[in-house]
Amino acid sequence: MSPQPGSPAPGKLFIDGEWTEPADGHYEVIDPATEEVVGLAPEASRAQVYEAAAAAREAFGAWSLTRPEVRAAILDRAADLVQRDFLAHAEVARAESGATASTARGMQVGVGVARFRRYAKGALEPVEEAIAPQINEAGPMGRAGVFGALAARRPVGVVTCVTSYNNPWANPAGKVAPALAMGNTVVVKPAPQDPLSVYRMAAALAEAGVPPGVVNVVTGSGAEAGEAAVDFPDVDMVSFTGSTAVGQRIAEVCGRGMKRQLMELGGKGAALVMEDADLDAAVAGIGTTFSFYSGQICTAPTRVLVHRSRQDELIAALAAYANRLTVGDPSDRATVVGPVISAAHRDRVEAYVELGRKEGARVVTGGVRPGHLDRGFYVAPTLLADCTHDMRVVREEIFGPVVVVVPFDDEEEAVALANDSDYGLIDYVWSGDVARAFRIARRLRAGGVGVNTVGRNMEAPFGGFKKSGVGRDVGSYALHAYSETQAIVWPG
Repeated sequence: MSPQPGSPAPGKLFIDGEWTEPADGHYEVIDPATEEVVGLAPEASRAQVYEAAAAAREAFGAWSLTRPEVRAAILDRAADLVQRDFLAHAEVARAESGATASTARGMQVGVGVARFRRYAKGALEPVEEAIAPQINEAGPMGRAGVFGALAARRPVGVVTCVTSYNNPWANPAGKVAPALAMGNTVVVKPAPQDPLSVYRMAAALAEAGVPPGVVNVVTGSGAEAGEAAVDFPDVDMVSFTGSTAVGQRIAEVCGRGMKRQLMELGGKGAALVMEDADLDAAVAGIGTTFSFYSGQICTAPTRVLVHRSRQDELIAALAAYANRLTVGDPSDRATVVGPVISAAHRDRVEAYVELGRKEGARVVTGGVRPGHLDRGFYVAPTLLADCTHDMRVVREEIFGPVVVVVPFDDEEEAVALANDSDYGLIDYVWSGDVARAFRIARRLRAGGVGVNTVGRNMEAPFGGFKKSGVGRDVGSYALHAYSETQAIVWPG
C-alpha cells in the first residue's frame, strides 16, 4: 500500500523516487527517554546504497539543467508541506532524538522549514560574476586584445550527505536544501540513532515535486551503509557532520577518489570569561551546555577559561544555574534537560566524568545519574572545577552536559590556553569592553567567535579550523560549498 502524501512508507528506503524494501531487514529506533521502540528503520545493503547513488547520477543531468525558478518553487513547496505536518514531525523528532518538546519544535523542525525557505531564495541567487577585463600583449598565446572573463558556479554532481544524530531536521535540511538549490542530486545517510525524521523530509520533498533520483535516503545500524555512500565512484562530494575521528576516515576515502568535502566535525569551545565580564550573561551562555541537546552539540562552550579573580564567583553561579534546571521527560514542557542519545553514549559521558575525578578535577555538581528517573539515558548537568589544561576532560570532546573550568591570570594566557587545542570550531569571549573582546576574538584560532553571546547569525559562515572541519556553509556560503567554480574567458 502506498503511503499517504507527505508520509514515508514505514520501514522502507527511499531510492529513485520509490519506497523500497530493505535487503537486510530492519533495526529498532529507541526513544532515549523511555527506552521504548519508536519505530523500525530499514537496513540497506551495500548494493542498495550503490543503487541509490546510481539513481542520483542518472538524475543529475536533467536536474542540474532545471531553471532556478523551478528548484526554488519545489523547495518552497517542501517547506509548506513540512509546516503542514509540523506537530507530527516534531513528535517523531522528540521521540527518536530525546530533544525536549520545545527544542524539537523550534530548533529541529522549525529550523528545517526555515532552511528550505532560505535555499528556495538561494536557488535564485546569481551564480555568475564578471571579472575585470584584462589587456593582453601579442605573444605565443595569440593576438593582442582585451579579454573578458566570467566566474560561474556550477553544481558539483552527486552529493552524499551523512548527517548527525543531534538534530535530525536542521542538519539534514542544511545540507539537502542548498545542495538541491545549486542543482546537485543527493544520497542522504542519516545517523542510525534517529533516521525516521529524514524519511519524513524525503516524503515532503517527493510530494513537493522533486523528480525521482534527485533525493535518495538510505540507512543502516552499522557502518556499512555510510561507507558505501562515501566510496561509490559516482559520488562527487561528501558532506559530513559528526566526530573528528569518523571525519578523518571519510576524508581518507575522499582523498583517494578526489571527492570534494564539507566536514563539520568536533569542537571543544573555549569560553573566555574576562575579569570585567557580565557574569550573569556568561553563566546564561555557558549554561546552554547543560541544557541545549544535553550538551550534545559541537558548538557548546564546554571549556571555560576564567580570570582567576572571578573563578570562585563563576563556579558558584554555574553550579546554582545547573541545580535549577529540570531534568526529566522531554515531552513535559517543564523539562529543560532531556536524555543523551543512547545508553552507550551515557556510559561514555559518565566515563569522562570519572576520568576527571581521577585526573584531580573536583565535581562541583552532577556526576551521578538523576535519582528520580528509573529509565532513560540521563546525565545530570555536571560541573568540573580545579582543572588543569593538560587533563583529558579539558582537551577532549565529551559531547554531553559537562563543563570544565580552568583559570588564567592575564589576557595573553587566556588566548594561549584557548588556542592550545586540536579543535577550533566556535569560541566565546565575555568582556565588558567590547573593543577588547573583538581584539581577543581576532587572535582566536576558531572558525567562529561569539562576543558576549552564544547566539548565531544564520547568514554568517559556519565551519572550523584545525580538526574541527573543512569548508564553510550556512547562508550563501553553503551555495558556494555545494558548487564548483568555472572560468569562461573570451576576446573582446
